[in-house]
Amino acid sequence: MNGSNGKEPKPQSTALPRGPMGGRGPMGPSPHMMGGPVQKARDFKGTLRKLVSYLAPYRTKILVVFVLAIGSTAFAIVGPKILGNATTELFNGILAKIAGTGDVPFDVIGRILLTALGLYALSAALSYVQGWLMTDVAIEVTYKLRRQMMEKINRMPFRYFDGTPHGEVLSLLTNDVDTINQTLNQSLTQIITSLVTVLGILGMMISISWQMTLVALTIVPASMLVVMLIIRQSQRFFKEQQDYLGHVNGHVEEMFGGHLIVKAFNGEEKSIAKFNEYNTTLYGSAWKSQFFSSIMMPVMRLVSNLGYVAVVILGGWLTIRKAITVGDIQAFIQYINSFTQPITQLANISNVLQSTVAAAERVFEFLEKEEETPETASPVKLERVRGHVEFRDVHFGYTPGTPVIKGFSAEIQPGQRVAIVGPTGAGKTTIVKLLMRFYDVDSGSIRIDGHDIRDFTRADVRAMFGMVLQDTWLFNGTILDNIRYGREDATEEEVIAAAQAAHVDHFIHTLPDGYNFVLNEEVTNISQGQKQLLTIARAFLADSPMLILDEATSSVDTHTELLIQKAMDKLMRGRTSFIIAHRLSTIQNADLILVMRDGNIVEQGTHDDLMARGGFYADLYNSQFEKAEEMVVVPKESALKI
Repeated sequence: MNGSNGKEPKPQSTALPRGPMGGRGPMGPSPHMMGGPVQKARDFKGTLRKLVSYLAPYRTKILVVFVLAIGSTAFAIVGPKILGNATTELFNGILAKIAGTGDVPFDVIGRILLTALGLYALSAALSYVQGWLMTDVAIEVTYKLRRQMMEKINRMPFRYFDGTPHGEVLSLLTNDVDTINQTLNQSLTQIITSLVTVLGILGMMISISWQMTLVALTIVPASMLVVMLIIRQSQRFFKEQQDYLGHVNGHVEEMFGGHLIVKAFNGEEKSIAKFNEYNTTLYGSAWKSQFFSSIMMPVMRLVSNLGYVAVVILGGWLTIRKAITVGDIQAFIQYINSFTQPITQLANISNVLQSTVAAAERVFEFLEKEEETPETASPVKLERVRGHVEFRDVHFGYTPGTPVIKGFSAEIQPGQRVAIVGPTGAGKTTIVKLLMRFYDVDSGSIRIDGHDIRDFTRADVRAMFGMVLQDTWLFNGTILDNIRYGREDATEEEVIAAAQAAHVDHFIHTLPDGYNFVLNEEVTNISQGQKQLLTIARAFLADSPMLILDEATSSVDTHTELLIQKAMDKLMRGRTSFIIAHRLSTIQNADLILVMRDGNIVEQGTHDDLMARGGFYADLYNSQFEKAEEMVVVPKESALKI
């Protein structure tokens, strides 16, 4: 169940200075246009319709948010014009005082400033309420999506996870849902505010002076052209930097992961040479990319300042001609200071929508995927499970047309210990997966106490079995909680009793906090054998009517294995037990041994019977001991050479 976190690192950015109305830079687009390729949805319109319909329960809140966003932006746009009036009154008052014809009208200026303050306060209040409402919608949608996806995961057939990397599923739950959340929380209202800001500021600028507006609009494309030229030159260096950063990281991880092997084969010089090659290329591309990034701001400032000069010269000339006032120039400068940010935002809205719809498409595709076969409408409920298991002509394949189990038939009596053996790929573990209803058979049936297991709910079938797998699964938490996972309502005394039965109690008491010792996320603070013992203790605690041991003692030493075998003998007494083991020495006391090859049972019987027949089982058994002897006994010739 482990998966890697699929989150991508957020790109670093260089913030531009903000203008009085929150705009970036004086007169130019933001340099944050050097992003990676935008992911696009295959069915943009269809997915967008689904997303809109998904937001239907929140349409009232979203409508209110849009109204508040328009109101907040409109009040903020009017502010500079009113402040310009205050500047004009102050300028005229100072001129009148110098001429001796009047005084500065501070009362008028005060009222104007209070009006502007009130408008900005109202804009901020509306913006806060709008943000609060939109955050509420975004969080509710995110919560609902994640809940539905988690429920969906538990209904998905195992076939899906066999063919899908765990990281991809994790990325759906994190990256894709976060993308939708960020768009709802920020970009959705940004579309409205940016559009209203652009239209509003443009209208205010034209109302002040259409000539100055033309000059300002001429500077914007010039600034964008300069930025695009720099981006075109720098893009390949940024890409090369990211590529070789990945090469460097991958090489370092690989070399340190296999540090002992590198040392053993004297591979240090070759490793360092490879690292230097990657690092030198990374240095060159990083230097060039950072150089182009660093000249972005000075070039933009130069173009913007040229625009300021042109606007101020024209504004001064218009003021002299009484076409506009000094306050109008001040207001106009504020407007052009805030004009480019919403233009850049609107230009990037397409990319934002493409990424969001692509993320939503992946999420909806996952939610619409085929689920497990529905549970039966009237499931069987057994008062007591006896443990009579029967396989009737079972056929199964993980992919259509490629059978793994071919006509498997066997009958296990209550309380029998059944060992399933065979070479790798014979279908041993597959039988266990079918028995637990991780998969359903393609044809034939598996019956428990006379009932087809498809007539039980999956939860009831799985509750009948205690299970110990080859791959241990423990989680970040205390040892007590990890053992108690077998039965959540178990008391601490029952947990300790299960640990004692699995011969792990002594080891637990040697740990700093005993049963409250916390396993880390990777469970690297205990050995593999100790992990196996804890999962066996969990099976003891479950106390299920039947038992499945899939290589249960494969990761423990011989002494511990003998202790576990004694405990298992006691645990399996009176229970139908299925034992899967490659080491045939561990299943000699089984009541029935099913020998599998290529998905079929080729032999069955007790150990003694099968050895007496001298068939496939006897060959497997003898070959294992021959290999063991070859590993222990060293020929004299070899010993002399050594």
